Amino acid sequence: MRIVIAGAGDVGKYLAKMFRSESHDIIIIDNNPQNLETLSSRFDIMTYEGNVTFMKDLMEIGVNKCDLFVAVTSHETVNMTACILASSLGAKKTLARVDNHEYIQPDNLRRFSKLGINQMIYPERLAAEEILMSLKTNWQRINMSFCNNSLQLIGVKLRSNAPVIGQQFNTGFLDHGKFRVVAIKRSGNTIIPRGEDELKDGDIVYFIVPPENLEFTREQAGKDEREIKRILIMGGTRIGINTAKLIPDNISAKILESDLEKCSPITQQVRSNILVINIDARDLESLESEGIKDTDAFIAVTENTEENILACLAAKHYGVTKTIAEVENNDYIQLAQNLDIGTVINKKLIAASHIYQMTLNESVQNVTCVPLSSDAQVIEFEAKAGSKVTKHKLRELRIDSDVNFGGYVRDGKGYICSGNTEIQPGDHVIVFCLADAVHSVEPLFN
Repeated sequence: MRIVIAGAGDVGKYLAKMFRSESHDIIIIDNNPQNLETLSSRFDIMTYEGNVTFMKDLMEIGVNKCDLFVAVTSHETVNMTACILASSLGAKKTLARVDNHEYIQPDNLRRFSKLGINQMIYPERLAAEEILMSLKTNWQRINMSFCNNSLQLIGVKLRSNAPVIGQQFNTGFLDHGKFRVVAIKRSGNTIIPRGEDELKDGDIVYFIVPPENLEFTREQAGKDEREIKRILIMGGTRIGINTAKLIPDNISAKILESDLEKCSPITQQVRSNILVINIDARDLESLESEGIKDTDAFIAVTENTEENILACLAAKHYGVTKTIAEVENNDYIQLAQNLDIGTVINKKLIAASHIYQMTLNESVQNVTCVPLSSDAQVIEFEAKAGSKVTKHKLRELRIDSDVNFGGYVRDGKGYICSGNTEIQPGDHVIVFCLADAVHSVEPLFN
């Protein structure tokens, strides 16, 4: 597949990292030579210095022969214009990153499709949906569902009281079939567990689990669940506003915005029962006055990563059990984990994972970058009749050491994988992969 990425910012860089082990023909165009130099020095990808809305530059890079044109610059109008031009020049499929929720409404998507923009992605809305899921599953760091919720991938930070701590994988303690540990995040590294490995206090553990076994998994992880009734949102950003729109009516919510001029427009965009308060949430006295001590969840989504992390630490100090921070700087994700920030959201990584899914072959149903780990992905494959994965037990296959088969869905019901599992045609299989190992799995399903 020939892919053109317009924009070498963070989303473009994330996509380049995902594509580096693929066989796609990739070229990235940007007018910032420094961004391009960083990409070309790190990845074996062609770059071109030019303007994504100049037809001459688009023709120079051969956009007329590209299968997918992705416009992910920081400017919405530039992305839309670039897609329209690319389509008119012969690009088979286009996708634009946008900042306006109206554009992704079904009727408007159809209108833009006629202009040459086949798909649109709104990262702030995707981030808000991740936050809402995190609030619903507040004892978990992450939660992803597959096949109509037949299986879930959850990430949980273990505490010292967890029964699974100290248990080696080769003892059989974890071979109960109710969940499968597919990966461990420890000291910044993502580990695919083997027989001699064991779970430790402070590990972030990724479980594949059917929904009927979630309560058992919670108990084994040593976690308590608390009902969320009161929420404070720090930052009247697009993520903050979209989150407020998704919050159920039975939950009390306030948006804390330090810029007075922004408060009135924000009030007009959210429901009347959501209060918009003009305070600087970095000020502890102001937080106390707005009831931080009685808050169940604190969401920090300003445009400043450092402020988001520090505000969540302050909320933890006041006893808030669920904190969520929007962390744009990828280098800070590990820092946030070490400081015990509950859930980390990175809208650019979320957007990149959605775009990446478009480039995979037809056996792949779903792929998502693990939010707490930019080097890992969880992928849903559909097993084709006659494919290699259907001809052997899993333990008989030569599976890359950076790959872990978590579970499979058959006739609408989720099951946990083991070495003796035999995959059948039509099964949907959930696979956890470190980034460079994704391509080694696809041939098993085709």
